[in-house]
Amino acid sequence: MENSATYLMYIPLFPLLGAVIIGLMHVFTCKRPIFEKFYGIIACIGPILSFVLALRVFFNLKGMPEEGRYLIQKAFTWFQVGDLDVAMGFLADPLSSLMLLFVTFIGSLIHIYSIGYMGGEKNYAKFFAYLNLFLGSMLVLVLGDSPVVMFVGWEGVGLCSYLLISFYTTETENVIAGNKAFIVNRIGDLGFVLGMSFLFWAIGAHGFDYMALKANAHHLAPGVALTVCLLLFVGATGKSAQIPLYVWLPDAMAGPTPVSALIHAATMVTAGVYMVARFSFIYAHVPVAGSIVAWVGILTALLAAIFGMFQDDIKKVLAYSTVSQLGYMFAGVGVAAYSAGIFHVFTHAFFKALLFLGAGAVIYAMHHQQNIWKMGGLKKKMPITYYTMVIGALALAGCPFFSGFFSKDEILFMALANGHWGIWLVGVAVAGMTAYYTFRMIFVVFHGEPRDQHAYDHAHEAPLVMTLPLIILAVGALFAGYLNLPAIFGGDQEVTHWLAPVVVEHHPHVSKFVELLAMCASIVAFIIGIRLAWQRFGKGAEEPTFSGFTEFAYHKFYVDELYDSVFVQPYKRIGGAIRNAIEPNVTDAPIKLVSQLYMMVGQAFKVFQVGFVRVYAIYMIVGLSVMSLILSFSLN
Repeated sequence: MENSATYLMYIPLFPLLGAVIIGLMHVFTCKRPIFEKFYGIIACIGPILSFVLALRVFFNLKGMPEEGRYLIQKAFTWFQVGDLDVAMGFLADPLSSLMLLFVTFIGSLIHIYSIGYMGGEKNYAKFFAYLNLFLGSMLVLVLGDSPVVMFVGWEGVGLCSYLLISFYTTETENVIAGNKAFIVNRIGDLGFVLGMSFLFWAIGAHGFDYMALKANAHHLAPGVALTVCLLLFVGATGKSAQIPLYVWLPDAMAGPTPVSALIHAATMVTAGVYMVARFSFIYAHVPVAGSIVAWVGILTALLAAIFGMFQDDIKKVLAYSTVSQLGYMFAGVGVAAYSAGIFHVFTHAFFKALLFLGAGAVIYAMHHQQNIWKMGGLKKKMPITYYTMVIGALALAGCPFFSGFFSKDEILFMALANGHWGIWLVGVAVAGMTAYYTFRMIFVVFHGEPRDQHAYDHAHEAPLVMTLPLIILAVGALFAGYLNLPAIFGGDQEVTHWLAPVVVEHHPHVSKFVELLAMCASIVAFIIGIRLAWQRFGKGAEEPTFSGFTEFAYHKFYVDELYDSVFVQPYKRIGGAIRNAIEPNVTDAPIKLVSQLYMMVGQAFKVFQVGFVRVYAIYMIVGLSVMSLILSFSLN
């Protein structure tokens, strides 16, 4: 078959094999430290080989005609149920190939960085085995040719996030954070499973891979299509941390910093956006569902930006930034600008991975101190980290001609062009807030005077194995946006054209004046945000005290406490009532009764078991006598 490719399965297989090899080596070498230096090298081989194959996929697709630009591989038949025949199949098309490129590339850099960051850790091998498994699961999710195969990777990254977030199991807080991520994601996954079920019930009889679903999507009744879209979006809110299921993501900072970079930049949290874009052939025909997606996204962006302005943990500032940027992505796919949303996924991966890894270098230098108010003046001590993080911060804040500017502006412009004025206005406001809290972090950490002189005196630049990925990612944060340069700058929007055969979207004709006006609004918001941050923190500042609204925002509107009181504690009380009343008196009572009856019967027969042979001989004589009498009466 012309579009078949026998090598697609190896893209996720390489990191999965790496996880198996590291695990077996760790067991059979009896955890000897002499082998530990090899674990990081083995872990890096799989992602790098996957990236090489991802490049092959991209160039193979590029050489195909636009209408037939896809590669498929049916590895084997997975299961058959009635008319449903599900294969473990893989699909590479323009959408999945773009995801493959940055997932494998940035994943490889994070693996390399981890060699330096995790050096000397007690569970070094286990960490890299989990990291390989995480990346392999994400690649299954991206390459799966049907919702069922996607769900395998979907659950895989959920499991790995639990293992990696709670990696430091000696600390109760970390274990609780891992449990929280796992439980919240299961709530979202229920929506995904129900959405898949409705979809199969409606049009699955014609085939359940994406190509068959797309060909038969016109058979969906409007009500069923809306139900499917909303249920799938529930799954996306869990995986990609949107209202109301965003609460797990900031707590995910409990894991090692490379894990934070992998979760927040290249893998797990982008899965929900990818899923909505993958099902664009349904969402594009249900405008109500798209509007719900867009409004949930932009309100999540606003809420997370408010929280990010008051955090004092360097990783949590970036965590809320991720939640906010994911909100932008959902706003993009919600207003049917799927290519803009996916392009922001692409650019965001570079500058957010850069910022997280840069934050990791700072934490590494400050002996695992994460409070920004214990830092200061690190610009002189860590120049490479400083300048690369400034590049990442400018890209995140939407500085003109950095990567984030092009992708974020495209989303806001498409919202405006499609008539979503409210979403555009909120998006512009969030852009200013993003610039403020991003450079608040930069100024407090790197400018001013040291706040902890002892930690400052011992601070130093990270080793090359950690700074080299920062430099490479900084280049991406600078120039990745030019891959989709808009026409107003003389570009041809290459990414938009690349994704055109896969996503279903309409580009309304809008005058260049309106586009320029929207761009200027974003630039003004950026300037105001960075100016306010400079005035407040540029030359050093002391840790503020919060009151009123600022204290409310510092405590994240007490949403976690609300969830705890409304959901967690009532379920605990119900569980306690079941354990203390229902289990002993209802569930266990019949079992205990039966056992007691057996004991009573046993006690009754126990009197005959005296342990003397002469007594048993008497029993035998009596028994034979009774049998003889019965036999004689029966013969007569």
